[in-house]
Amino acid sequence: MTHPGLLQRVFKLQEHGTTVRTEVIAGITTFLTMVYIVFVNPQILGVAGMDTRAVFVTTCLIAAFGSILMGLVANLPVALAPAMGLNAFFAFVVVGAMGVSWQVGMGAIFWGAVGLLLLTLFRVRYWMIANIPLSLRVGISAGIGLLIALIGLKNAGIIVANKDTLVMVGDLTSHSVLLGALGFFIIAILASRNIHIAVLVSIVVTTLIGMALGDVTFNGVFSMPTGIGSVVGQVDLAGALNIGMAGIIFSFMLVNLFDSSGTLIGVTDKAGLADENGKFPRMKQALYVDSVSSVAGSFIGTSSVTAYIESSSGVSVGGRTGLMAVVTGLLFLLVMFLSPLAGIVPTYAAAGALIYVGVLMTSSLSRVKWDDLTEAVPAFVTAAMMPFSFSITEGIALGFISYCVMKLGTGRWREISPCLVVVALLFVLKIVFVDGH
Repeated sequence: MTHPGLLQRVFKLQEHGTTVRTEVIAGITTFLTMVYIVFVNPQILGVAGMDTRAVFVTTCLIAAFGSILMGLVANLPVALAPAMGLNAFFAFVVVGAMGVSWQVGMGAIFWGAVGLLLLTLFRVRYWMIANIPLSLRVGISAGIGLLIALIGLKNAGIIVANKDTLVMVGDLTSHSVLLGALGFFIIAILASRNIHIAVLVSIVVTTLIGMALGDVTFNGVFSMPTGIGSVVGQVDLAGALNIGMAGIIFSFMLVNLFDSSGTLIGVTDKAGLADENGKFPRMKQALYVDSVSSVAGSFIGTSSVTAYIESSSGVSVGGRTGLMAVVTGLLFLLVMFLSPLAGIVPTYAAAGALIYVGVLMTSSLSRVKWDDLTEAVPAFVTAAMMPFSFSITEGIALGFISYCVMKLGTGRWREISPCLVVVALLFVLKIVFVDGH
């Protein structure tokens, strides 16, 4: 197949052993595996009091912006969209449990993204990743997974509050519980059979059943994109710059740093572009794109933007260049005209996706050296404290502190990097001077 000259020059298709047709198919595949975010993100941010119709449009816009920018600037087969996990942390913990307004919470996401951009500009980002031990990185990932799964179980009504035992099993015969569980098993079974659109199929099936049961009102399919003035530029940048928000800002920055960097390495490795040290071509450009996208995303009213591991589904069908990401981004622009569909997805239809993300994220715990308690204890503390304290920040803080305590207590203080000491001390100061008052 002959390549159009412009696409060949921009994306270097022949050098990567691919064709326009292959890249387009890969872009469509990636889009279908991650389009669920345009239905789930508005639902989650709606809990924080944000206009769900507007968030649907901004989710589409930032996914398109980040993906197209990644394709054109870094020429990598990696699509971007608002991060699962941090959106739940923002809505259910920062706004819901802590009582922070969504405008201030979005300001915290903005400053976290600015911090990530500065770390990238000053080349501190990979120094931090290299100096934070595997046990803590795994603990953070698994803890977020457990927190997301808890929120999914709560949204489906599978887990409910109990004043005596804190939590208990809900009414297992209700629509929401049965359909939430069905949605989860549809995803798990299809994903185990390597069907890439498992999450989308689950949301469609459970929503249609909900409609048949009278839980859902159908409002049409197509409409012009809703106005986004209710969320764009509404971030309270000054309100987020107070000492009480410092831990939250740091959490957004740190989680985004691990999440995005880890995904970029994982996808480029699957595409055969990364070396044995995890380095891949145009790494600097890719890190700039994901940092800038996060800053832009918070300003227009979506949670932290990150590279999506679902990009690997496009890579698995042959995607090797930025053309794949551009195709994915263009499809996100088209889906903006389907906003009525976002409004009909019931809470339980997205719950299965949240529980499934929890499964994927907690699987990394197998990498912890469980026979070494100085590594196992910090990993466990980090992972367990996120769902039990209902806070990513507290899990990270107690994990870093426990790592230093375990290494010092066993005389292995040489294994504590300066980066780790600084972060742990900052968290101790936050606990003493902020949380203690």
